[in-house]
Amino acid sequence: MSTTRDTEQRYAFEVYPKRDITIVRGEGATLWDDTGRAYIDCTAGIGVANVGHCNPAVSAAIAEQANTLITCPGIFYNDVRARAMEKLVSVAPDNLGRAFLCNSGTEAMEAAIKFARLTTGRNGFVSAMRGFHGRSLGALSATFKYREEFEPLIPGHGFVPFNNLDKLSAAIGDDTAAVILEPVQGEGGVRPADPDYLAGARKLCDERGALLILDEIQTGFGRTGRMFASQVYDVAPDIMTLAKGIAGGVPMGATLVSDRIASAAGKHGSTFGGNPLACSAAIACIDEIVSRDLPARAQALGAAFAERFRARQPGVVRELRQLGLMIGIELKAKSRPYLEALMAEGVLALPAGPTVIRLLPPLVIGEEELFTACDTLIDVLERETNT
Repeated sequence: MSTTRDTEQRYAFEVYPKRDITIVRGEGATLWDDTGRAYIDCTAGIGVANVGHCNPAVSAAIAEQANTLITCPGIFYNDVRARAMEKLVSVAPDNLGRAFLCNSGTEAMEAAIKFARLTTGRNGFVSAMRGFHGRSLGALSATFKYREEFEPLIPGHGFVPFNNLDKLSAAIGDDTAAVILEPVQGEGGVRPADPDYLAGARKLCDERGALLILDEIQTGFGRTGRMFASQVYDVAPDIMTLAKGIAGGVPMGATLVSDRIASAAGKHGSTFGGNPLACSAAIACIDEIVSRDLPARAQALGAAFAERFRARQPGVVRELRQLGLMIGIELKAKSRPYLEALMAEGVLALPAGPTVIRLLPPLVIGEEELFTACDTLIDVLERETNT
């Protein structure tokens, strides 16, 4: 009899490094495989399931909307889309008053790049080394990794070291449309911005006539202890890109913009962007985050994890970096063997570069579950290092 793995291997045009596990069900911060084994999920679908897998409020909203209206293009007004955009703006930094809705983070970044060029009439961009903004060609042009085999990419994109204002200042010129930064570099190793870095970037952009784009695709929707990480740093961008945790697991992205950003009919669009099904999920998801104060929960649980981990920190660990429930553990060795061993012990985690273990658990994870994951990780790091 053919297994799920056999079928995927037969038909998938594979682009993912697979792990030997078949996930079939999820609830809260728990996933189950096809044998019935449960796992503590510290991946959340790569930072997607912030309100937990199969959140009841989100599932109910999806079911109701699926029986009402699933798709509606942007050429028509729609009640659910209107409420979703209003909801997004209500929790965003005060200067971001309008939203373009799409289907993913890379699409949100593609829109941001186009909007910046349209607004400024410039075509240069400055991004950070180790930064990650997506894999489509425009977003990849602003991404530091994964570029070589796809060059030449869109010209005009340059890179500077993260957290270095002097290098950033030197890179912003008369042709710079925007600076693109993550408040916390996710794929780049879970590296938070220094306290004054984003404020300095904001000042430089204002002085040079460039826009500031903050990529909150991974940091958004409560993960870092505030609804958005830009609020941790008290910095308002001109454009903010969102996705991942926006709709409880339903594919959705958004580009939020200030009044500075130019708009014109026909300059951009999306067939599926802002569809009522995704919008209904986003409304329910944001309501869950706000009503349960999940940002505060992420802040408290993340701090508790860091304290517990540091009390027994294994020698193989070079550094723990953490903001809310966005946690990176840099090792003195490759992370992949430890991730495999951790999965064998019932905890799922992610890499963030070759030597970093990344934890992005659902914000609804129980304290006991999180502490079990922490203790299991410590045990695995100690055991695997000594074998």
